[in-house]
Amino acid sequence: MNIVCLDMEGVLVPEIWIAFAEASGISELKRTTRDEPDYDKLMNWRLGILREHGLGLREIQATIAGIDPLPGARAFLDELRGLTQVIILSDTFEQFAKPLMEKLGWPTIFCNTLEVAQSGEITGFQMRCEKSKLTTVKALQSIGYETIAAGDSYNDLAMIQQSKAGFLFKSTDKIKADYPQLPAYETFEELLGAIKAAL
Repeated sequence: MNIVCLDMEGVLVPEIWIAFAEASGISELKRTTRDEPDYDKLMNWRLGILREHGLGLREIQATIAGIDPLPGARAFLDELRGLTQVIILSDTFEQFAKPLMEKLGWPTIFCNTLEVAQSGEITGFQMRCEKSKLTTVKALQSIGYETIAAGDSYNDLAMIQQSKAGFLFKSTDKIKADYPQLPAYETFEELLGAIKAAL
């Protein structure tokens, strides 16, 4: 029994924070988990910048409304879900993910939640569990599933390495160079072929 675990941002949809950095003109917000391995540190830094500029959930959601999945992502996901179970494991937040999940045909996603004041200010965030991607993969394995995982960033490495098959997808040159043992793909066709071979 197999289950495929996929990262969301950078794999199925563009990076939300990069899109918001471009929309808001705040270039510092382009920093993502491809650059900063410590997610807690990254998010607290982002929230500090949002406070500094008086920006909140409403402004970010307006940007997300204009984001479409990466070309081919919906077809890839549809074909993959016809073959096996798929879960998206993301460090994003429910308040960000919902419109994107609609555009992807409502796949299952496990993610986190934001703490938002009535004013719309994002005051904090709640992670679903510690090391959420690795913890989830281990939990799935503990109930009889073999996992296959793919992602692009530092926070995906643990779930990729823990799985029976794991792949880098649209990753950075640095991550690919640092983890040469992990197969790396750039197209959905290549990734689908590798997952099919692992099933």
